[in-house]
Amino acid sequence: MLGRLSWAAIPFNEPLPLLSGAVVGIVILAVLVVVTIKGWWPYLWREWLTSVDHKRIGVMYVVLGLVMLLRGFSDAIMMRTQQAIAIGSAQGYLPPEHYNQVFSAHGTIMIFFVAMPLVIGLMNFAVPLQLGVRDVAFPVLNSVSFWLTATGALLINLSLVIGNFARTGWMGYPPLSELAFSPDVGVDYYLWSLQISGIGTLLTGINFVTTILKLRAPGMIYFRMPVFCWTALAANLLIVAAFPILTATFVMLLLDRHLGMHFFTNDAGGNQMMYVNLFWAWGHPEVYILILPAFGVFSEVVATFSGKGLFSYRSMVWATLGICVLSFMVWLHHFFTMGAGADVNAFFGIMSSIIAVPTGVKVFNWLFTMFRGRIVFRTPMLFAVGFIITFVIGGLTGVLLAVPPVDFVLHNSAFLVAHFHNVIIGGVVFGVLAGINYWFPKAFGFTLDERLGHASFWCWLIGFYLAFMPLYALGLMGMTRRLQHIPDPSWQPLLLVAEAGAIVILCGILCQIAQLYVSIRTRERRLDLTGDPWNGRTLEWSTSSPPPAYNFAVLPRVETIDAFWHMKRTARAPVKPVYEAIEMPRNSPAGFITAFFATVMGFSLIWHIWWLAILNFIAAAIVVLIAGWSIEREEEISAAEVAQMEAGPVR
Repeated sequence: MLGRLSWAAIPFNEPLPLLSGAVVGIVILAVLVVVTIKGWWPYLWREWLTSVDHKRIGVMYVVLGLVMLLRGFSDAIMMRTQQAIAIGSAQGYLPPEHYNQVFSAHGTIMIFFVAMPLVIGLMNFAVPLQLGVRDVAFPVLNSVSFWLTATGALLINLSLVIGNFARTGWMGYPPLSELAFSPDVGVDYYLWSLQISGIGTLLTGINFVTTILKLRAPGMIYFRMPVFCWTALAANLLIVAAFPILTATFVMLLLDRHLGMHFFTNDAGGNQMMYVNLFWAWGHPEVYILILPAFGVFSEVVATFSGKGLFSYRSMVWATLGICVLSFMVWLHHFFTMGAGADVNAFFGIMSSIIAVPTGVKVFNWLFTMFRGRIVFRTPMLFAVGFIITFVIGGLTGVLLAVPPVDFVLHNSAFLVAHFHNVIIGGVVFGVLAGINYWFPKAFGFTLDERLGHASFWCWLIGFYLAFMPLYALGLMGMTRRLQHIPDPSWQPLLLVAEAGAIVILCGILCQIAQLYVSIRTRERRLDLTGDPWNGRTLEWSTSSPPPAYNFAVLPRVETIDAFWHMKRTARAPVKPVYEAIEMPRNSPAGFITAFFATVMGFSLIWHIWWLAILNFIAAAIVVLIAGWSIEREEEISAAEVAQMEAGPVR
């Protein structure tokens, strides 16, 4: 009746998972109690849980990503602490079985449920506003996408206290992920949580490609779009092209595990290296799915806080599109040591070096934008400058690893760990934090505290260098990654420095929590009454903060790049607008309800409760069909209501 689910699934003999689960459960219960006592449920249901407004969905994506950052970072602290103390005769506090789950969960969460939601959240919030339109192409689909991502995050957290998580690393390589070596539910948690959230991500890609290509303000031709929109377009094109590869790969692995097929086994004609090829055919474009929107954020931030238009806009666009294409030609550099031969390795090594060229173009564009600009060092700009320095170091080490003979020495070492954290933290995380500080006043109508913002930046920057520069040295000294116990005591001083760096990064996260708390408490004196707190250049700053549900009462007409800057510079005499009725999409519970059924279905598939999985799949399909066939999808805001909202309250 309940498949493989029994009381044995609860790890009563392991205090750490139970304690972690108890803490998470208490926090969730406390939040539910507060929401109930305050009577906030109707507001949350109406304004957030069922909202199809791209701005609110973007905020929910960012909140999900930040919450999961706390979970993923707790895993990182546990790993750093274990490696710092488990040296020589000391065994540390994490047994090998648990440690393997921790590093697998850390990578999976940070890539799929921290970086992806944060990047997609910023795109959701800013892209329609920058395009000068009222919403995305498919608003209800946007809601479904978010809630499917939340479903995957929930399933992965359930593995804390019900069953266990995969012990394969975040890539799930066979044969370790095959049934013979992982007969428990850990790999199933990994596969089903990523399958469900991956479907949501693919729907997001379709939605944003359609939005950017088909919905733009009057006069906004492609080469008048802000750079962030270009990077969002490139990233979502990569999502549409790459995520089906990952989905198909996971389907084949699931068929191996559940139906005894042999796509990736060592016998019966299977080929485990085919999994590695397919995974990285998705995996390297995924790197650019994450970093390209961050590049777009930095382009907006650098131009705004330098008081200048972005240097060589067209070369920035072509560099973005070049990266989009080249990202599919470099995947094999992740496994040069597989024995493909010198010709194959040479081709992918050369392509991996070539893809650094358009990235270098971007770096020089940002530097020349700042050159002779009137730079204002607000928090977003600090993250941009820190990014340029840090990311260049990460890029140079990447070019080094693109040389096959060098990679043969450094492959699977701590040097590689330092490299990709250099790129992801110095690029994606810094970009997201810059974007959050940059667009926060637009989203909520008040600015964030600058003192604590600066403190968080310095903690992140210093903490990163302390945490990962020692790993470059350790990798050159021969330390491999994923070690639960350190055999060489001479490595301990550098590992203690790395541990100190993780603690400094924790201080940065605490500063950001304090920044948010203090900013909310003092919001009355930091209100953004102009809608343009940074003297911005693009269209999102031309509307009020926070923007109305319809974004623009009258769609702006675009005549050049940096459309809002052009409007301000030409200083045209204001013309009283003529308001018209606006059709806006209705709220829809389809996403939330679909996610509920998808969660139960995913949990049932993990534990082989087939009857429950089938029932919930049918229920989810019915919800989607009802939403798809609904004819009452929009509601009208009358011209009089628009005029009243545009007049705004008297402050």
